[in-house]
Amino acid sequence: MKNKIEITKKQIRVNSRQLAVRKPTWLKVKYTVNDDFREMREIVREHNLHTVCEEARCPNQGECWRRRVATLMILGDTCTRNCRFCAVGNGKLLPPDPQEPIKVGKAVRLMGLKYAVITSVTRDDLPDGGANHWAQTIREIRRQNPGCKVEVLVPDFKGNSDALDTVLAEKPDVFGHNLETIERLYPKARPQADYRQSLAVLEYAKKSGAITKTGIMVGLGESDDEITDLLENARSVGCDICTAGQYLQPTKEHLPVDRYVTPEKFKHIEEEGLKMGFRAVLAGPLVRSSYHAEELL
Repeated sequence: MKNKIEITKKQIRVNSRQLAVRKPTWLKVKYTVNDDFREMREIVREHNLHTVCEEARCPNQGECWRRRVATLMILGDTCTRNCRFCAVGNGKLLPPDPQEPIKVGKAVRLMGLKYAVITSVTRDDLPDGGANHWAQTIREIRRQNPGCKVEVLVPDFKGNSDALDTVLAEKPDVFGHNLETIERLYPKARPQADYRQSLAVLEYAKKSGAITKTGIMVGLGESDDEITDLLENARSVGCDICTAGQYLQPTKEHLPVDRYVTPEKFKHIEEEGLKMGFRAVLAGPLVRSSYHAEELL
């Protein structure tokens, strides 16, 4: 028969995928700019700093910057790892800027932050993983901003206890390290990281007396039972605070979204975590590690 229309199995799979992962309405964000947003952007640009808000394409940037909240990212904007979910770039690495801790302290002051959240790229190329740079940054924030609380979101430092001790010696108000996803998905999502090592980092920090925090994404291919297992694992090493949010594919080169989790399911994750003994759990489609961080301490 002429003009016969045929649909291949591949097309059926593609079309099914597109229907299954169409972005729901609860993930649509209205992006508006006000004077506070513009001033925050100017401070970041003027001091040649990086924010995870921009580098990781956070959907909450507009909301947070409008209320003068930002998460500063130190040690450059290039990572030594290549996690399949992360928008932060990797490539040619530059030496750490020795003036960056001073610039960060000044930026915190100009932004008027009373609660500063600092994160970094992973720098496996540095002998200490950047730990001393981390310590200098914490000290400088406090020197220039007496009374300002500091939450850190650190890489795993390859499990190096000396590097962890260097950061923990500065007694951050919250010590964060993200598990990101379930153990089964690490080879696909975080091939250069180790789930058990990340748990060990959280346990080590807890044993030092720190308030510990971790963050996870859902929608990468995990089951609900595996989310429960992850929460139990985190609690087993004494983790105090947990955040959970929807994975959003940064580009077509990154892992696809497996599913969109409903707000109701996120509410269940919150309730489940609190029953396990977390002192605070924040879960929602747009929740990210540092989202409303000051309210969880």
